[in-house]
Amino acid sequence: MKAYSLIISLPLALVVTANCPAQPASQDNANLPGNIQIQSARQVARDAVASAGCRFVELLAKRDFAGAVTQFDTAMKTASPESKLREIWQVLQTQAGPFQKQLGVRTGNSAGYDVALVSCQFERTTLNVKVVFDTKRQIAGFFILPSQGYVSQIPSCAMTNAFHEKDFTVGKNEWRLPGTLTVPNAAGGSCPAVVLVHGSGPEDRDETDGANKPFCDLAWGLATKGIAVLRYEKRTEEYNAKFRVAGFQYTVQEETIDDALSAVAQLRSTEGIDSKRIFVLGHSLGGMLAPRIGQADPQIAGLIILAGPTRSFEDIEVEQTQYLISQNGKPSAEDEAYLSEVQATVAKMRKLTAADTSSPAIMFGAPASYWLDLHQHDTLAIAKGLKQPMLILQGERDYQVTLVDFNGWKAALGSQRKATFKLYPQLNHLFIAGEGKSTPAEYDQPGHVAEPVVTDIAEWIQSH
Repeated sequence: MKAYSLIISLPLALVVTANCPAQPASQDNANLPGNIQIQSARQVARDAVASAGCRFVELLAKRDFAGAVTQFDTAMKTASPESKLREIWQVLQTQAGPFQKQLGVRTGNSAGYDVALVSCQFERTTLNVKVVFDTKRQIAGFFILPSQGYVSQIPSCAMTNAFHEKDFTVGKNEWRLPGTLTVPNAAGGSCPAVVLVHGSGPEDRDETDGANKPFCDLAWGLATKGIAVLRYEKRTEEYNAKFRVAGFQYTVQEETIDDALSAVAQLRSTEGIDSKRIFVLGHSLGGMLAPRIGQADPQIAGLIILAGPTRSFEDIEVEQTQYLISQNGKPSAEDEAYLSEVQATVAKMRKLTAADTSSPAIMFGAPASYWLDLHQHDTLAIAKGLKQPMLILQGERDYQVTLVDFNGWKAALGSQRKATFKLYPQLNHLFIAGEGKSTPAEYDQPGHVAEPVVTDIAEWIQSH
């Protein structure tokens, strides 16, 4: 479950640095050679993109959401109307604190789109608002990024000379997903393998969250210990535009489960992989769905569940919102209004029936068909009926999926020998160590998945 609401994701190549508000390019070079004049024209265009990006953030800061929506292209107006934009900005300020000021802007170009990356100071952290423009200078998408990059150090549990990585495509036809297979160098024949299954929302293959890449940590750490790992772009990340089309109906089957099953099936025929020792590791939403994946393919050797919810999304959403608001001290009127909006949306979700399957309504970023599907599947009941062994891990400082969920697993499976449970007092939702109450700002601090987690997973896999 992501710390911030992601609207669209595009690769970014930054090429220019400027200050907000962007200034027009100098005309002093008008009589210089042609290539210099061309560069000046490009600079003018970049400054226009920078100015438009800063203007969009300014509208958000002023809470002029109606004005901000007028900057959107048709698809974005459908995917993120004024009410949704207000919700996103409220969530952001609940997590990061009130907006304070713009610090600067950088511009770039990606896949034919112009991009402005506006650095913003909030009360508790610095974040970047990435604004993506089409050729008409309309906003085709935006999302929130941490201001810090991923920590450059290698995880303590990994040795880069112990493994190698190669490209691996998951799936076929219209849903082909680029991925990475991390393979131990000293496998000595066939080795066990793990397929990593993402949390909620659009996710890249590293499950990048803030300044951290937990799936990369797991892949490198486990491969160092002799276990191959496959990670890949999530379908809603790679094909984000398709999922944002108004009226597009889907469930977790299309979003997550089908691709995990394809990944397992493909690994079975991959050279150097022990086809009888392929495991599935699901984090957050992926952990909730792991039993359904195991049920669909009984030949999967085992399931590893990291911070897997056992309660409904509705319960977790309300609890998480209340927790985040509580971090601000006494809730403001705006906080209370936002909580009321969340509770109202949750109430609508609880009333969904089969008649709403084709409803165009979007709730918490997904259609009614998505939530109805989750309502129809009892994760714990499915898990109880499986024969595969299960390793269930939980960070005690996790505020997104909590001890209530972990205890749900224990209550359902604690008497069964197939289930093993591990609780880590200092770890958060990403299984990174910290102190005190966990907050979204913690994800902006570079870190790595704790070494004991990697060791426990590796030892459990090797024992099966």
